[in-house]
Amino acid sequence: MKARHPEKVNNPINKLKKKPSWIKTRILDSQNFFRTKEIINKGKLHTVCQEASCPNISECWSKKHATFMIMGDVCTRACSFCNVKTGKPTFLDLDEPFKIAQATKNLGLKHVVITSVDRDDLEDGGANHFAKVVFETKKINKNTTIEVLTPDFLRKGDVYQKLVYANPDVFNHNIETVPSLYRSVRPGSRYFASIDLLKSVKKINKNIFTKSGIMLGLGETKNEVLQVMDDLLIAKVDFLTIGQYLQPTSKHYPLNRYVHPDEFKEFKELALAKGFLIVASSPLTRSSYHADEDFSKMKKLRTQQTECHQLQ
Repeated sequence: MKARHPEKVNNPINKLKKKPSWIKTRILDSQNFFRTKEIINKGKLHTVCQEASCPNISECWSKKHATFMIMGDVCTRACSFCNVKTGKPTFLDLDEPFKIAQATKNLGLKHVVITSVDRDDLEDGGANHFAKVVFETKKINKNTTIEVLTPDFLRKGDVYQKLVYANPDVFNHNIETVPSLYRSVRPGSRYFASIDLLKSVKKINKNIFTKSGIMLGLGETKNEVLQVMDDLLIAKVDFLTIGQYLQPTSKHYPLNRYVHPDEFKEFKELALAKGFLIVASSPLTRSSYHADEDFSKMKKLRTQQTECHQLQ
């Protein structure tokens, strides 16, 4: 299918639209915010909160929550929606697994989210390094649950299995947008490769919670979003996040529109009716936003489902 507005991607004429009143963020506890910042800077770590200009950074850091981004701050992909730097990455930091584990301990995290840039330059896409980070974090933080937000490991074969066997509590891979927009929004990725990745994770370990997310406001239609939901459910994805695309700069993919909170509410109701275990849907929803609270809800719902099946 023909991509929409490919000529506008990475073009400085894409003027930023004024944000509506419902997109607001705030700092809840400035002392915790700067303490979190200190721990991250002292460990020379990267977070998706900073690198991707997340709108929730003030709130999350004020709660001493952070999403660690491993394998550097330079991505080999050039997704037109993303604010992470694109280019040729440097070498892997072999001490990073320990650094992430120690920062998780210092922040006192009960649930930690670990993501990464795409590393197409590496033979295994960085899967082995990612798995080491999970293993080391578990070793030092025995009571902390771990959520990974992974690349698609496109054309890397079954290397993703290394990360599955590291046994994270949640395996998250974002679908990001609808298939018709992939050529212009995610030119280095393939829609059905991402669907297959999520499906394969569940086949290997049915006990791992799987999760994916999509952005609204890029020019997608309602029916396209509903089709993405169906595709994710076929892949047995448990948890869906739906958030507003916020255009980082005038050089990024042009924002089509700001989606009203009522539409997000409607999509949440539809997604739950279709069969997702948990759905987070709002303008400021992001993959790791309130991830700890949502994980607790998923565990509780899974337990209830199991008990119901046993009684039948």
